[in-house]
Amino acid sequence: MKNKNVITYGCRLNSFDSQIIKEKIKSKKLNNIFFINTCAVTKEAEKQAKKKIRKIKRENPNAKIVVTGCSAQINPLNYKEMEEVDLILGNEEKFNFEKYLNFQNKKSEKVIVNDIMSVKETANHFIKGFDKKARAFVQIQTGCDHRCTFCIIPYGRGNSRSVPINNVCKQIKILLEKGFKEIVLTGVDLTSYGNDLYGKPKLGILVKDILKKVKNLKRLRLSSLDAIEIDKDLIDIIANEERLMPHLHLSIQSGDNLILKRMKRRHSREDVINLCNHLKKFRNNIVFGADIIAGFPTENKEMFLNSKKILNECGLTYLHIFPYSNRPNTPASKMPQLSKEIIKERAKILRYEGNKIFYNFLKKQINKKHKILFESETEGHSENFIPIKTLAKYKIGKIVEVEGKEVIDGKLISQVM
Repeated sequence: MKNKNVITYGCRLNSFDSQIIKEKIKSKKLNNIFFINTCAVTKEAEKQAKKKIRKIKRENPNAKIVVTGCSAQINPLNYKEMEEVDLILGNEEKFNFEKYLNFQNKKSEKVIVNDIMSVKETANHFIKGFDKKARAFVQIQTGCDHRCTFCIIPYGRGNSRSVPINNVCKQIKILLEKGFKEIVLTGVDLTSYGNDLYGKPKLGILVKDILKKVKNLKRLRLSSLDAIEIDKDLIDIIANEERLMPHLHLSIQSGDNLILKRMKRRHSREDVINLCNHLKKFRNNIVFGADIIAGFPTENKEMFLNSKKILNECGLTYLHIFPYSNRPNTPASKMPQLSKEIIKERAKILRYEGNKIFYNFLKKQINKKHKILFESETEGHSENFIPIKTLAKYKIGKIVEVEGKEVIDGKLISQVM
């Protein structure tokens, strides 16, 4: 269901939230209103959101603009000062936005943002689907109980809150009935799943239940994981269950132990390396992605090189490299900062190294067979998330076996078997 009036920045969880808003807009038959679902992870994300708001107002002078998401939750005054913005809603209020659309009353509040830390449960929102019927995101939790020194997101999402197992399974069944073939479990801190539920079921228990109760689910994928919190049940499933895709994205952030301590992360570089090596023993086709921050405060050259080394030590194929972004009032913002030039250069070096690893990985896939889920008529991803392109056209959502032939522009050009 396409809706260009909802603009999303940031994570997959924001994409899920935006889908709830899109479906409500359609059911309420609302016109001439734009929602900007913001991200607060970096300054750049906030800058892009503001730029988009101004552009929308220029092109649609009579439209109403509602700003929501993590940036709006954390710093609503940042948007209140913008003449283009009509309403600012917090991360919880956005799900009931229709209650606040009183634009005719000039005395109505422009900012409606409540204390996100007071929210104790996830609201039950079931969506019908996404724009393309291939892969769908399903929220299993939101919020985070940890306080990494660089991160502002807990103040945008609140403390960790989990969706009950039966509700997760119900949402997946709805999406499968609509024709989706792959489900991606998403949240802010996936591996904290269940700590707030009765019996404290871990992520591994949830995944086992999904695969047991939803037998027609062909492909289940996990979004970002905290390496130190991956439980034994989950490791067992990763090792033995083919319907769980052999592609894990790890929230590593740094390859240096002292920087990890200063970030208040709970894993060491050795923990991550051991985990990757352990899982490779069971799934020889498993691949790993990772988030790495370049230029964290106090990071010297040796510390930076440890981050560069861990890319190859773990065989990290899919990388999200973030130049360190100073977030206000975080502990890291009070540490000695590196210059913007050093941060930018280190991010560039990591991306270059990551691109080399990725290219070499793609070259090794030539003459190998893969199952592609088509997300367009000619492109999609394999089980271990290889971007694949074919010359033949197929229906979106179809799963087809192909053989890699050559690498062009970061994609594995393949022939259907």
